[in-house]
Amino acid sequence: MGALAANADLIVARTAEAVAAGAHLVAFPEMALTGYPVEDLALRRSFQTASRQALEALAARLAAEGLGGAAVVVGYLDATEHDRPQLGRPSGAPKNALAVVHGGAVVARSAKHHLPNYGVFDEFRYFVPGNTLPVVRFGGVDVAFAICEDLWQDGGPVAACKRAGAGLLVVINGSPYELDKDDTRLALCAQRAAEAGATLAYVNLVGGQDELVFDGDSLIVAPDGRLLCRAPQFVETVLLADLELPAASAEPADPAGTADVSVARTVISTEPLAATAAAPTVTEPRLSTEAEVYSALVLGLGDYVRKNGFRSVILGLSGGIDSALVTAISCDAIGADNVYGVSMPSVYSSEHSRSDADDLAARTGCHFRVVSIAPMVEAYLEALKLTGLAEENLQARVRGTTLMGLSNAEGHLVLATGNKSELAAGYSTIYGDAVGGFAPLKDVPKTVVWRLSQWRNAEAERRGETPPIPPNSISKPPSAELRPGQLDTDSLPDYAVLDDLLDHYVERDASAADLVAAGFEVALVERILRLIDVAEYKRRQYPPGPKISLRAFGRDRRLPITNAWREKAPLGTSSSTTE
Repeated sequence: MGALAANADLIVARTAEAVAAGAHLVAFPEMALTGYPVEDLALRRSFQTASRQALEALAARLAAEGLGGAAVVVGYLDATEHDRPQLGRPSGAPKNALAVVHGGAVVARSAKHHLPNYGVFDEFRYFVPGNTLPVVRFGGVDVAFAICEDLWQDGGPVAACKRAGAGLLVVINGSPYELDKDDTRLALCAQRAAEAGATLAYVNLVGGQDELVFDGDSLIVAPDGRLLCRAPQFVETVLLADLELPAASAEPADPAGTADVSVARTVISTEPLAATAAAPTVTEPRLSTEAEVYSALVLGLGDYVRKNGFRSVILGLSGGIDSALVTAISCDAIGADNVYGVSMPSVYSSEHSRSDADDLAARTGCHFRVVSIAPMVEAYLEALKLTGLAEENLQARVRGTTLMGLSNAEGHLVLATGNKSELAAGYSTIYGDAVGGFAPLKDVPKTVVWRLSQWRNAEAERRGETPPIPPNSISKPPSAELRPGQLDTDSLPDYAVLDDLLDHYVERDASAADLVAAGFEVALVERILRLIDVAEYKRRQYPPGPKISLRAFGRDRRLPITNAWREKAPLGTSSSTTE
């Protein structure tokens, strides 16, 4: 985000790679020049100007480096040059735009028409909509261009494509990863290609940006919906395709477009392009659900560390499943030599927790040290006379302070290891185990934590490697170990029940009545919903973490902290409890 020069370098390098392989047209993702999503940076005149200048410089540089013969499509931040301030309109009238660059110049520009305003998107806040479908005649073929949401919504530029007579529709995207989105994506592309009567090339961003992870999964489909080629997920690559496209018509059926979108035509060249050796067709296989989620977490954490200038991470190793999975993810993301684990036993820590932490470090090869917190906790207890829950939370807070102290002294990024189930129910200690700069499992329910851990170990065995996660960490009952004999089930229902309830309430906005109708016990519903609702203040102070679900805490789900509304189960239903 904001690395205009570095992003331009990447665009030039990838264009050179594509041209060397025979490409005539090279497409980059949505806002590839600026980074995406830009959020309130879009409203800064200085950033708007820098983006426009970077685009012009990119066009000149491509030509200077012998790449001017290719048509290069790149997303960037544009703005209305002489915008007059207007109430209810974003400052500077910024635009989520694309440009077609050729011969050292910008030959066509267009802005996104449909601006998403749901989930993680706030584009009505940042941009003004465009109202044109750019159609560029290149090599005797009419190529139309659109941006992300214009593909997902009916009408707009994509609806104008067929009437404009385009043979190829290129859609540049910044589409974040969500579970099972790839299936929806392919079906949508096939549908839109058929509607447009054109081959459709869908290019998507790859990488992590704060809470969002972009999975790539770029693809090309024929007008009849056949998948022609597909790029890998979560891997930055150049997807090459050799396409046979219809010659442009001398008289397009409808040069004007549609009611809400006009067609803007540009001619680069009318003669057919010289034939080159056909690019190999590649259709990468789809990942399994567990492989998808794990890859998203690895990419999200790795990019957060690298892009924010950190070289290493540090986390507490409790011997439990959450810290074990975060350690494995960290080692895969940035290398074991950059991962520092700290065992912080208290008087309540079991021997297996200590030995499992040691086993984890040995299996992964991360750095490992033991810091006993018992003397520090005792000093606090002597000074403050704390008992009960306050004493339990004190242990977590001493651990958090220990990690932050080591972070400050050694320059590591502290990772919080809590999962979505705990975060939902408020089963975490603010300023304790919730401390950190990034939370890899923030959007991962506890039951999925177990599934990912089992998958990662199985994957290691398949490769002939040592499974990174101690089997005992997977099989033993989860416990915070803040008092003698403590188990998570002392405070929470079985995680399979809890996660099912959370899926209904958090992901689908089910009411208490809906939950009871779905088979959950009344007392359980009222107790867990209250835990979720009153923990909003904790979630607001929790570190960012990669989004992998339809409804992640944070950008996706925004509820007031001060909130007297409580869901109530309907009267007359059973009050028995099964946990």
